[in-house]
Amino acid sequence: MKNCVFCRIIAGEEPANVVYEDDDVIVFRNLLTWAPLMLLAVPKHHITQEQMWGEISKIGPVALRIAQAHCPDGFRLVSNFGPEGGQSQEHAHLHILGGSHLGRYVFTEGYSPA
Repeated sequence: MKNCVFCRIIAGEEPANVVYEDDDVIVFRNLLTWAPLMLLAVPKHHITQEQMWGEISKIGPVALRIAQAHCPDGFRLVSNFGPEGGQSQEHAHLHILGGSHLGRYVFTEGYSPA
């Protein structure tokens, strides 16, 4: 898709710091830096988060292997769904977060748990 930054990265039209790539999945460094390690595991074909979870057997093992290699002391695999869930890209992806103790949860400003 022409307006999808992930599709442009996969096509080589946008730069990315790629740490892994095979026929189905690409993993690259996220531009966000609020955790020491922030990678994005992205299926190479444009699908939704829901579709990705239906075929997690392709991206799940790659994300797990990369996370274990980069963060042997622990990590998070995060998948956001929709605007209220924090999803900013329509192209399916998993966040690989780690590199330090990440705390129990991340709350947005102004939110307080009941």
